[in-house]
Amino acid sequence: MAMKIRLARGGSKKRPFYRIVAADSRMPRDGRFIEKLGTYNPLLPKDSEERVKMDVEKVKAWLEKGAQPTDRVARFLEAAGVLEKKERSNPKKGTPGKAAQERAEAKAAKAAEAAEAAAAPAEEGAE
Repeated sequence: MAMKIRLARGGSKKRPFYRIVAADSRMPRDGRFIEKLGTYNPLLPKDSEERVKMDVEKVKAWLEKGAQPTDRVARFLEAAGVLEKKERSNPKKGTPGKAAQERAEAKAAKAAEAAEAAAAPAEEGAE
């Protein structure tokens, strides 16, 4: 049985609250799980201790049994010192989208035209 340590969503609309659970990977996200390992409340400030709570001993036990954490849970475990930090690379993350690039090009072209127009009267006065 393929086990996952993942988030199961609770809470009402626009007010998310997650349980960190150990579940069979074939079960639905909010469906049946085997054990609750902690909670995650994204509405709390990032420096709050109540934001992520988990029973580290239970998590370690599930990891020893072969459970695989999802990406988000792996980040929580790295922050808690349970897992080693993994190198992540997303070279496209910082680049602006297509529309933003087009706006930047248009703005640069407009600024160049304004600079040429400002320089042209100055040249005529210099003669």
